[in-house]
Amino acid sequence: MGVSIVASCSLAALMAFMAASLFLSTVTVAASVPAVYVFGDSLADVGNNDYLVTVLKADFSHNGMDYPGGKATGRFSNGKNSADFIAEKLGLATSPPYLALSSSSNANYANGVSFASGGAGVSNATNTDLCITFDKQIEYYSGVYASLARSLGQAQSDNHLAKSIFAITIGSNDIIHYAKANTAAGAGDGPSQQYVDTLIQSLTGQLQSLYNLGARKVLFLGTGPVGCTPSLRELSSTKDCSALANAMAVQYNKAAEAVLSGMSAQHPDLHYALFDSSAALLRYIDQPAAYGFAEAKAACCGLGDMHAKIACTPLSAYCANRSDHVFWDFYHPTEATAQKLTDTAFDGSAPFIFPVNIRQLSAI
Repeated sequence: MGVSIVASCSLAALMAFMAASLFLSTVTVAASVPAVYVFGDSLADVGNNDYLVTVLKADFSHNGMDYPGGKATGRFSNGKNSADFIAEKLGLATSPPYLALSSSSNANYANGVSFASGGAGVSNATNTDLCITFDKQIEYYSGVYASLARSLGQAQSDNHLAKSIFAITIGSNDIIHYAKANTAAGAGDGPSQQYVDTLIQSLTGQLQSLYNLGARKVLFLGTGPVGCTPSLRELSSTKDCSALANAMAVQYNKAAEAVLSGMSAQHPDLHYALFDSSAALLRYIDQPAAYGFAEAKAACCGLGDMHAKIACTPLSAYCANRSDHVFWDFYHPTEATAQKLTDTAFDGSAPFIFPVNIRQLSAI
């Protein structure tokens, strides 16, 4: 009896110690990162498109069915997305949509802002007039930068931004549009590489603009294997991934890393972490069972073959167990997929996240 009580007390003490350690770890990370400024597309949109006149929306069921409250929030997901999980792991609240804040005369931008907009691409030609383009997101952020300088003072504002993380997920829509337009035509490697080079030229200027506006800790979430999304698989008679789109994603991620590496060499105060979403997500697609998934090809929510003919709408069918599907709809990952990917980006290592992971980036 005495031994059991001692063992029980020891176990309880160990569990309490582990819980305290986890809490202190989260507090330490949160203390070093005061805010997250989010840029990108639907993979990180937390509601900006709700404020736009656009067909690119997710403010209806069955989106959000697994989000707290069970209602659609503008996230292109059954629940939370990468922006939510990154903030969670940093011990912060999810950065609110810019368009929700900008209507207020006393908006607080010091706690982070999300500019991410479903449909956005590196190129302004991608989904023009249907989203907040990346250039427009940076323009909005320049206003936030000026507002912070006025409210905090330039020195304190610069210090605040230098400690904050700038999370960017952009490029998927550009590649998807190119692949859809050129797969049938059999576009060769040359034209697709030239297109990626054009994207990277634009991206270089965009990242430099963010650096000029105070970004010093950049988290770049590279493009995933978009050729394996249900929408692009559905274009193939054999339901295979689009080799063209996947090859472009690899080219794009590699080139983006070169841009960030070059910038950090030029600017010693710039630090970055690049997440190779393509390599990380392909693991789930190639070996779903090994990562807790049962379905890696078809979408959970949608209509038609592979649930990929029509988007997830209130009239669509949806799977009973969202956590065993890699894809929520014909383009976007499920909450379960987003959480697993974020876990890898936060505490993982090369070849998936490099030269540092998110935890290490936050501590710099």
